[in-house]
Amino acid sequence: MKKLTIVRFKPKPECFIEFVEALKEHSRERHSAHYIMTREDEVLAVVIRDAGKLEESAKDGVSWLDQQRHLLQEFNDVDKHTIFMTGDLVDN
Repeated sequence: MKKLTIVRFKPKPECFIEFVEALKEHSRERHSAHYIMTREDEVLAVVIRDAGKLEESAKDGVSWLDQQRHLLQEFNDVDKHTIFMTGDLVDN
């Protein structure tokens, strides 16, 4: 089974390009099926991976995010620096 994850980020305006470049590098090194989209003041990352690798990959992602938080704005008090969703990939 494959999992699809979408993560929304909101970089600080002065850090937008720096964050996109860091995300591109991180994604290239770790995911064979990944996409990065920019929309207004947000960056969205889409990743497809095997379900068995989801937990390990999520831990790696949180560790990477901890190093990038200074580049990001918080969305709100609940979601903080990311809004994400993960689910089963039904069709590709």
